[in-house]
Amino acid sequence: MEKFHGTTIVAIRRNGKVALAGDGQVTLGNTVVKKGAVKIRTMRAGAVLAGFAGSTADALTLFDKFEAKLDEHRGNFKKSVVDLAKDWRTDRVLRRLEALLLVADKDASYIISGSGDVIEPEEGIAAIGSGGPYAISAAKMLIRHTELSAKDIAIEAMKMAAEVCIYTNDSISIEEIA
Repeated sequence: MEKFHGTTIVAIRRNGKVALAGDGQVTLGNTVVKKGAVKIRTMRAGAVLAGFAGSTADALTLFDKFEAKLDEHRGNFKKSVVDLAKDWRTDRVLRRLEALLLVADKDASYIISGSGDVIEPEEGIAAIGSGGPYAISAAKMLIRHTELSAKDIAIEAMKMAAEVCIYTNDSISIEEIA
């Protein structure tokens, strides 16, 4: 069976705000099977944002695990991120999951992978998925050369990724923390 793949998730930090955006396209092989999927969510009453790229079932499992870590560590974001990465790498079942997570709170953003990576991006910009490099490029230019808000930069970066990446569309979901 062919695998679902391709997406774009981007997080932008600017002027004390963070915005997380994702596209809505779900692709099976070379066919678009859904245009309006939501690949981002809020956690802890809107204090934490999370988005995924990869297998949907695997990502939803990871969302649940991350929320459980946030509860276990009483909202300590960084400890929850590191603990999830550790469990994801060492747990026999979790390490088979095929997804990436991009999570953010008011203070930090992280990319978490199943190989134990916890990456805090530079310049307040992070992206995952097939359109991630395009979104990062667009966002870097907008941060450097405009006064747009985090939310507006995230939207424009997603639009650019949708123009270039065949696995990304312009059906954008966005959440923001002020």
